[in-house]
Amino acid sequence: MARKTIGYVKLAWTCPHCDGENHGPRKFCNGCGAPQPQDVEFHQAAQEVLLTDEAEIARAKAGPDIHCPYCRARNPGDASFCSACGGSLESGEARPSGAVLGAYRKDKQLDIECPSCATLNPANAHTCAGCGDSLAKPKPASREIKEPKKRTPVGIALGIGALCLIAGIVWIFLSQRTEEHIGTVEDVAWMRSIPIEALVDIEDEGWMDEIHADAEIGPCTDKHRETVAEPVPDSVEVCGTPYTVDTGTGIGEVVQDCEYEVFSDWCTYTVIDWGIVDSVTLTGTDFNPIWPEAQLTEGQRFGDGEERFEITLATDDDTYTYTIYDSVVFIQFQQGTTWILNINSFGQLVSVDKPE
Repeated sequence: MARKTIGYVKLAWTCPHCDGENHGPRKFCNGCGAPQPQDVEFHQAAQEVLLTDEAEIARAKAGPDIHCPYCRARNPGDASFCSACGGSLESGEARPSGAVLGAYRKDKQLDIECPSCATLNPANAHTCAGCGDSLAKPKPASREIKEPKKRTPVGIALGIGALCLIAGIVWIFLSQRTEEHIGTVEDVAWMRSIPIEALVDIEDEGWMDEIHADAEIGPCTDKHRETVAEPVPDSVEVCGTPYTVDTGTGIGEVVQDCEYEVFSDWCTYTVIDWGIVDSVTLTGTDFNPIWPEAQLTEGQRFGDGEERFEITLATDDDTYTYTIYDSVVFIQFQQGTTWILNINSFGQLVSVDKPE
């Protein structure tokens, strides 16, 4: 999946001294003048506006800021020497980066009404501009009485899904758990069939570029063929919700994860090829299976033959039919011989073993 950059936005940080909100690149608090903490955690602004300033964008692209190993001053990611003390930044510590902060906040956020004085404050404010009280939401009382949760259709569906999953696991367990029974061969039967083929018009469908050149092409439709991670010619870009990533500079990168759907012509076509026009079959109830014979006409040929063998085995309680497709194995089931039958919990014959 490709990551597509939409643009860059200023992040924000909260002053630990006055609870003031500041733009990410700002080194000192706009409210009290305190320096930005070295371990500051950037977060999204209440409303994110894509930057147009080329210098700010270039700083974000340069990589996470670097703290000087000597004076701990903050420097751009592409700097070689500290702007404060002139020391080398070769062993400097880069700020953390790459964290996903949340969905891109393009829409304007509503103002917050102070619960104490009803003053309207910006959505990103932590304290009221009118009275100075905290705008943080009050925590619920520790003895809050909660109403019983109502079961929603989604919850019911999840419950039904869980029960179906459990039932499926139980069914698999019971179908694979077997018990041995002794069975005796009572009857056998066999069937051998050979198809007769001729060159006929065969209708099929497939991708236009994979159809044989001799085929007669019918109607075609534009159909989704595959989804790829990188753009290719004539592909359709499908992107997810934009989100903001911390670049470690106080500026966030707004990105989208995108896939590319490739469409091609899916066509019906007619081609002359070998197809089954008839078949000959023989059956029997002995241990001498033979292949049927037939007289071919001009332009015909025999196809691949098919054979099937059925053995009826009786236990003290029931009778079972065992089907195989190997003539060598079939002749081992002589009438009157005994075999170990593996019967599952549903009374189904799973396999047959030869007694040692």
